[in-house]
Amino acid sequence: MADDDLDDRLDRAFTALGDPIRRGLIARLSRGDATLNELAEPFPITKQAVSRHIQVLEAAGLITRSRDAQRRPCHLNAAALEELTSWIDEYRLATESRFRQLDTVLEQMKEQEK
Repeated sequence: MADDDLDDRLDRAFTALGDPIRRGLIARLSRGDATLNELAEPFPITKQAVSRHIQVLEAAGLITRSRDAQRRPCHLNAAALEELTSWIDEYRLATESRFRQLDTVLEQMKEQEK
């Protein structure tokens, strides 16, 4: 069951990150919290469209929103990003290990040729 939950979270997160505007929003939030207006500023789309992108990121668990008087700042969810990088690192480390093994075999072959 836990693997299914992780798979669902990864699916939602990677789907959300598949859009360049949403990646731009994540990049902006990596520098600090921001409101919808602040997030919408650099993009050539409506605030309503940015709001929909924020909703997708929020549903994917990549960002959260809070209320501060009249402001509703968005916050990056570092734990969700850590979960993504941990999943990627697992496969990166396995691949690097196979490359190191291949390097060892190639070095041994070179030594045998000498």
